[in-house]
Parts: sequence; C-alpha cells; structure tokens
Amino acid sequence: MLEPLWQGVLAPERLAAANGATCELSAAPESVREARRFTRATLQRWDLPMLRESMELVASELVTNALRYAVPLGTPGVPVRLSVVRWTSRVVCAVRDPSGVAPVAKDPDYVAETGRGLHLVESFSESWGWHPLGAAGKVVWALFMAPGTGY
Repeated sequence: MLEPLWQGVLAPERLAAANGATCELSAAPESVREARRFTRATLQRWDLPMLRESMELVASELVTNALRYAVPLGTPGVPVRLSVVRWTSRVVCAVRDPSGVAPVAKDPDYVAETGRGLHLVESFSESWGWHPLGAAGKVVWALFMAPGTGY
C-alpha cells in the first residue's frame, strides 16, 4: 500500500487537484498552530468536521516532529510541507521534510513531557508510515477513514 499511496495519492499533480490541499510551513514554532488551522479549514471545506479533532492533533504532531527532529528552528525557506488529501474512502495527512532519517516511536515514558507524538498518531489514525524521498527527505503520513463511506 505504501508505494501506491505515495505514487497515486501524494503525487504533486494529485495534490494540486480539488481532492488535495498543501500548506508550506517555515521552521518556526507558530507553524504547528498554522498546521492545525490549515487542517481544520480544509476539512470544513470538504464537509468532514467529524475528522477535525483527530486530524488536527495528528497534523500538529507530525509537524512538531518534523520541526523537532528534521529541521533546525530558524532554517530559512519553507522546509516542511503539510498535505491533506481525499483518497477513495480515506483522508491522508502527510508531512514532507528534508531529513531522510526514519521516524521512530519511542518507548512510552509517562512522566516525560515529550516522546509520545507517534503513539498519538498511531492511536488517532487508521494507520501511519513514512516514505523516503532520496536526497530530498521523506514524507510521513497518517491515514483516516472518512465517515459515512460505508467501507
């Protein structure tokens, strides 16, 4: 499923179509808030409010991870790209960053202030994964079932 997801759903021409939306984010803490706002607005436009809370949370966790582990704060330009795409009976939330390093879910430490992001992504999405982009970085994605699709 990974290769078709990347080639078909997250391909640039698909993102430019009506069933996809992309937001470029700078390496700044306020980008996490912008990711949540962008996700909320996209889901409202598509009349999918029931996915809002879960997808906002996942988008903010994926962007936070990209900013924390893949891009030093203050890096010039827009090194992180958030995409939300409708795909058959599902909606995909994907974050592209310039690092080729795989995301790793840490063992849960219930007293630590950080380190639970990918566990939240796994809990709130149907599935998640990542795809390397060679020298251009990687994309980390989470898949959600669109309510009312009957699948």
